[in-house]
Amino acid sequence: MAIPDLVLRDIHVTPAPGWWPPAPGWWWLAAGVLLVALGLGLWRWRSVRRRRRWLRLFDAAVAAASDPPAQVAVISSLLRRAARRAQPDADRLQGEAWLRFLDGGAGDGAGFTDGAGALLRDGAFRRQVSDTQVEALRSLARRRFLSLMTGSR
Repeated sequence: MAIPDLVLRDIHVTPAPGWWPPAPGWWWLAAGVLLVALGLGLWRWRSVRRRRRWLRLFDAAVAAASDPPAQVAVISSLLRRAARRAQPDADRLQGEAWLRFLDGGAGDGAGFTDGAGALLRDGAFRRQVSDTQVEALRSLARRRFLSLMTGSR
């Protein structure tokens, strides 16, 4: 029996798939990365906005005080309110214990015990307080107020 002449052709390999459009798994991954990036961006934006609001509150309250001793009293009051966020009974501390708490355990006179913050001991009760002393205290207290409000020790 004779085999008819078969016409055999070579095997043709299909072309490799293109890179576009990506498979559905890549779309899900891209959406997940985008959502995480948007969430982080929103969180950062809100924290920056919150910090600015707290600093505006601090500055407005100090500016509303009539004279330097009153400004020292307002600064002390704001720091005590913020201290309650870090430690519930911190606003009841007095004297050196209060100033050490405001130093944040840094020791070595980190600003409140031996520096400009020492004005908090009795500055609100003095008849005269210089504007430069109050400005130095305000700058130091503003930083500490923000750190207490954000929860960073």
